[in-house]
Order: sequence, then structure tokens, then C-alpha cells
Amino acid sequence: MGKFKNTPTKGKVRLIVFRDKSEGKDAWYGVALDFNIVVSAKTKEKAHIFLIDAVDGYIHVANKIKGLNDFSTLNQKPEKAYLDLWKSITED
Repeated sequence: MGKFKNTPTKGKVRLIVFRDKSEGKDAWYGVALDFNIVVSAKTKEKAHIFLIDAVDGYIHVANKIKGLNDFSTLNQKPEKAYLDLWKSITED
């Protein structure tokens, strides 16, 4: 995300929802890259809903922490596999 830093009151988060059919699986995953949140579901729609709910809860808790000066939990380094997937999706 470059030099931009998320805070409890403003920011951006990169989201991905994808299907994994490897090794006999058939699951949908939702990932919030900057928060290192991963959810799974049986449908794309549920994965998206679960992900939005998880992100909303995560931000809600961050807003409740008084005196939070270290926003590292809102600006985490994503796992390489998810970051590579993000780059492949957003490349021109």
C-alpha cells in the first residue's frame, strides 16, 4: 500500500475473494490483506459477507482502544501468497 497508513478512523483495505478447488477442496476464501484476516465459506457470497463482517468487527475494536498510537495491527504485511495473488489481479 505504499506510504499510506490506516488509522482507526480512516484508511483502505485490500480485499480478495477467491475459490480454491485444489486437493479435492471446493471452498471460497475471503482475505483482508492489510489486516491478515482470512475467512472461508461454501459460496462466494457468504465468503464476502463473512469477510466484511470480520473487517467491520476488527475496525470496531481498533476504534474502542483508547490511546492507540501504534497502528501496526491496521497495517500488517500480508502473507506472500495473498500479496502475489493481489498483484496478479491488479496488474495492468
